[in-house]
Amino acid sequence: MNHQVIHREKHYSGPVFDIAKVYVRLPDGRERSYDLVEHGDSVTIVPVDANGQVFFVTQHRVGADSLLLELPAGVLEPGEDPLESARREIREEIGMDAREIVPLGGFFLAPGYTDEYMTIFLATGLFPSPLEPDEDEFLNLVSMTVESAYQKALAGEIEDGKTLAALLLAMPHVKTTA
Repeated sequence: MNHQVIHREKHYSGPVFDIAKVYVRLPDGRERSYDLVEHGDSVTIVPVDANGQVFFVTQHRVGADSLLLELPAGVLEPGEDPLESARREIREEIGMDAREIVPLGGFFLAPGYTDEYMTIFLATGLFPSPLEPDEDEFLNLVSMTVESAYQKALAGEIEDGKTLAALLLAMPHVKTTA
């Protein structure tokens, strides 16, 4: 017998996420409730130009209470395909589009408490094509060689989990000796 959802109640609804209480029957027949953050699916993009530069942004993150170095990322708009979202996000966050955007895989961000699924893309053949950034985003563009990006990741200098996971998925597709 698997876990069986018995009932679900919305406890909070906000602009970014909702919180639900999920009542589950466990494999041994007992019942238990879990709090679940219901969050839209998202994308992270590894943009690499013809010179081997990877583009990141820095932005303040409330949960970390600090400025983090991150790959461009964002939440899908309602009804939006992950590929469309990836293309929109790199245009908003780094001001570029890509001739080729390929999916590298995906994962649940923190399945113990949220249903958010993130798809990772590699973007190459970059060219200028800016869109206006979201009004609440204050981003700084940072670029570095692929080699430097992996060195920073391995040295513990990148603290954003989605960025680390995206770099891992991109590793077979980008040139590095890391």
